[in-house]
Amino acid sequence: MKLRYVVLASLLAATSCAKRPDAIVPVDIPMAAYTGSSCPVLAAELVKEQENLATVSKAQNDAATGDAVGVFLIGVPTSSTFGGDKEGQVAVAKGKVQAIQNAMRSKNCSSR
Repeated sequence: MKLRYVVLASLLAATSCAKRPDAIVPVDIPMAAYTGSSCPVLAAELVKEQENLATVSKAQNDAATGDAVGVFLIGVPTSSTFGGDKEGQVAVAKGKVQAIQNAMRSKNCSSR
């Protein structure tokens, strides 16, 4: 009976771990949100959003590593438990980068 609880707790801990940034699917952001902007504005916005994506991806990667260590040492995904999971922020940032890139392609902006 106790073995069942240990197995159940292990499964729950493993499934609630933070994902690696490359495993996170981008949120669908409409390209129309950016098509009204000029190419230079889009280029500047793209750089800003790529920097934001790099920042939140690093935080998410750190959370995933922290969860792996926490589960290995104490059986609890510590980063996810204490608010370190940034999955939603990574998904939104990825979606914005894709939408800006699509808007730039539709306007034939040069990619630098």
